[in-house]
Amino acid sequence: MVSPVPETLRTAAGEINVGDPVIVGVVNATPDSFSDRGDRSTAGSIRQVEEHLENGAGIIEIGGESNVTNRPAVTAEEEIRRILPVVEAAAGAGAAISVDTYKPEVARAALAAGAAIINDISGGGNRDLMSAAAAAGAGVVLMHTVVEPKTQRWDESAYPEGITAHQLEFFQQRLSDLAEIGIGSDQVVVDPGPDFGKTPRQTVESLRGLPELAGLGCPMMLAVSRKDFIGAINHRRPSERGPGTFAALAFGLDAGGRLLRVHDVAGTRDFVQVWQALRGDGEVDPGLRIAEEIRREPPREQGV
Repeated sequence: MVSPVPETLRTAAGEINVGDPVIVGVVNATPDSFSDRGDRSTAGSIRQVEEHLENGAGIIEIGGESNVTNRPAVTAEEEIRRILPVVEAAAGAGAAISVDTYKPEVARAALAAGAAIINDISGGGNRDLMSAAAAAGAGVVLMHTVVEPKTQRWDESAYPEGITAHQLEFFQQRLSDLAEIGIGSDQVVVDPGPDFGKTPRQTVESLRGLPELAGLGCPMMLAVSRKDFIGAINHRRPSERGPGTFAALAFGLDAGGRLLRVHDVAGTRDFVQVWQALRGDGEVDPGLRIAEEIRREPPREQGV
């Protein structure tokens, strides 16, 4: 049985309704993203912010350092240079903004520019980083990991107690630590951390444990978009992992996850609309009909 889904998340920009699915649109303001091969310039990242908002993103998440393990970390100064104009543009557009960083200096600069949430892929153990979030009244995405950023560990003997039991203990300790510095559980999003310090099998087992993690009483993030565990199961490159991503989102939503961190915002919006209709989360108008112009594909032109 899945625990009740929390209705709100408290952030530096006020409360966000997370009772219904919230699409978190990823913007990689970095030249070495594992997934995005489009225009990674500042102008390109700002255009992606605009597109994500038009396509239904409820939160924009901006990152200035890829977690790919075959590239060195960038300095805090470089990361700030990459993300700050994008954060400022997103704030100007009225977006709720999350920033993907594990560096305190970057977090402070982003929060001062209008960010409302810090997504910490280092696992919430950096007191300076968490204090920066606390001082701003920011929301925090608390991601499970047992490895340092930009490193990988594939060890099938890890988590001998079971990965879900390990994660429950990890998150309970982190929530207690955050409470000591003034970050309440209503400001925290729990992310099981697919692929981070986990083999594909361990990632799958951690996602199967989502109903137990829901018992922590925090909103849960489904950061499954184009992840390696999907590629390993389907034998697909990142750009080909859309169907696997939607399968993982469907499972995660049914398990209580509500923040959907994705690259394909428009596709995820369409997926959620059908998922909600089939669940009965809203009435389907008896008079609803498909418009004739979109009912069929036009005939293919000869020679095309």
